Amino acid sequence: MNPFTDNTAESVASIGETALIERVREWLGPCVPPSPEGMGDDCAVTEPKANLITCDSLIYGKHFDKDCLPELAGEKLLKRNVSDIAAMGGLPANAVVAMFLPATTSLAWVEGFCKGLSRAAERFSARIVGGDIAESEAPFIAATLTLTGRARKPLLRGTAKAGDVLFVSGPLGCSIDGHHLTFEPRVEQGMFLSFLPEVSSCMDLSDGLGKDLPSLCGAKLAASLNIDELPPSAETLANADGDPEAILRHILCDGEDYELAFTVSAEAADSFEESWNDRFGAPPFRIGTIVARDGDGPQLLDAATGKALEYKGYEHLRQA
Repeated sequence: MNPFTDNTAESVASIGETALIERVREWLGPCVPPSPEGMGDDCAVTEPKANLITCDSLIYGKHFDKDCLPELAGEKLLKRNVSDIAAMGGLPANAVVAMFLPATTSLAWVEGFCKGLSRAAERFSARIVGGDIAESEAPFIAATLTLTGRARKPLLRGTAKAGDVLFVSGPLGCSIDGHHLTFEPRVEQGMFLSFLPEVSSCMDLSDGLGKDLPSLCGAKLAASLNIDELPPSAETLANADGDPEAILRHILCDGEDYELAFTVSAEAADSFEESWNDRFGAPPFRIGTIVARDGDGPQLLDAATGKALEYKGYEHLRQA
């Protein structure tokens, strides 16, 4: 059977990534346990000794280009996975990596990529224990890394309650200007959050706040955002040139921020901020509140007006 189709209505682009994941879950049937043991969170929670496992990929032309040093590409692959482990409040453990390389791929490029991967693995105490190399057709270069991790008490998505306060760990937007390669996974912050009972949910921000927050809320809740409190990165401010709508669009839609978004019970929010500030030398960014969702209504709201924020962030496979 030809895996490709000229009929857009019959392609994955007609439904997008989110709906496709749900279809895949259905097609896989009873072999897929419910979240958090199966699909649905930053990592799957498995056996006690290495109770987290995640997988992420890096594709030439999508996540890096010819102007990117191969060392930075290798680092990024490892760090994308570490960010998922951090979002669960865990520490990285063992990894396997699969590389898809055309026969014309430069050995010097592969060497640099591996050295960057190794450098990041050493920094985060991860071990590369195996993998695979397969030949692909030029110009397709990709690598997929599967990483296990350990968490005392894994932080989850979809476990917030109405009234919880919503925070992010750092500024957002315009990651393409360099941050998407040089970001640091928030491992220490995730570990810190995992020890606090007032923290009710957590995830990392890879596809943009607008796309990711509905996953944090779950089906019955929404995020009411204080627009003026959303933290723009320096790159966002430079690119938006003072335009408030452009700043908001960058913050909500750009993706690859790799900061943490998390919720804290309202009664503990003030003391939590003090504890975070004492630990990390700066306060977290309080950006809104979790509220009950109005039926099938929007999951992203402007707290000042109560109106929906029509920003979606980045979704793989979604047709524009």
